[in-house]
This record gives sequence, structure tokens and C-alpha cells, in this order.
Amino acid sequence: MKNTILEVNASARHEGSVSRQLVSELVQSFGETTATQIIRRDVASGIAIVNDDWIAASQTPKEARTKQHVSALDMSDALIEEIRQADTLVIGVPIYNFGIPASLKAWIDQICRAGETFSYTENGPVGLLYGKRAYLIITSGGVVSGSDLDFATNYMKHVLGFIGIHDVEIIAADRLMFESEEKISAVRKTIQSIAA
Repeated sequence: MKNTILEVNASARHEGSVSRQLVSELVQSFGETTATQIIRRDVASGIAIVNDDWIAASQTPKEARTKQHVSALDMSDALIEEIRQADTLVIGVPIYNFGIPASLKAWIDQICRAGETFSYTENGPVGLLYGKRAYLIITSGGVVSGSDLDFATNYMKHVLGFIGIHDVEIIAADRLMFESEEKISAVRKTIQSIAA
């Protein structure tokens, strides 16, 4: 059975990034075989920020969109298509100043689109990207994952649920400034159990 994985990295660091390393290890644990396709998205390399043109385009019916509208939504369309293709998402979430990196927030703003990834109903919004699983690799220097100072983990779970992805597993390597070896070792054991 084919498994398409979307690998999302957000760390501003490349060399020495713990989140990038652990994301890579989890993705590799699934096995890069002919049955596994991997889509890689590095949001730290640049994601356009939502602006007036994007909002106008997204609120214009498809049949009425101009070339400018289509152009404004090009990146959003591409990012949403990556998620649609994926069976599994593996997202690196380094905690910066108690929240997610700006690049990851820009990705979220591009993928949360009415009529594409969620729809409004009389009972509230409903996610449209159901039937997928997500793993969040949470890393922090000092913030305890799940604590009152962690504004990243629950936010990411909420956003994924908002677009229809409710099967979300949190894998935390927190307080790396204090317990680096122990935390990374624990995450690697978790990865081994997931792959087993």
C-alpha cells in the first residue's frame, strides 16, 4: 500500500537543527521504498505572507478569477495540493519565543482556505482534508511541551483539526538546553516504536 508523506521543516537553522534531524529520522523510519513517496517542503526558505491580493483572490469565485487572482493563489494552491496528496504529515515545530516560527505561521495562513481545506456550515467550520495522520516533532530550548508557556503545540493541533486532520501525535523534545541527550534519546525510542 502506497504511503505519501509530506515532510515540513520550519527551523531557521539547517546545520545543528534538532527538529530537522528528528523529522528526517521519523520520515526515514517509514522507509523510502517504492511504496513510499516523500514530498519535502522547507517553509523556512520562504512562504509568501497573505496580503490584500490573496484575500481578494480567495474570496472571488473560481470562475470569476482573473490572471492576477490566480497568480496570487499559486503558492497556496501548491501547498494545499501537497497536503491533499499526503497520507501522513511529519511537521517539525521548533518553539520560538513560546510559539511557532513566522515561516510556519505563513504556511498555515496559506493552507487554511474556505472552500478548499475547510467549509463553513450552519454548525460552524468543517475541515475537508480528512483521513490523514500527522506527527508533530516539537522542539524547545527551555519551554516545557504542553505547559502554559507552550503556545505552539495546542495551536498546531487545533489548526490541523480545523482543516480535518484529527489523528495527530505529539513527539516532544523539549528543554533541550537542559536535558538534550535524554530528550533526544526518548524521541528516538518513540520513533522506533512508531516504525515497528
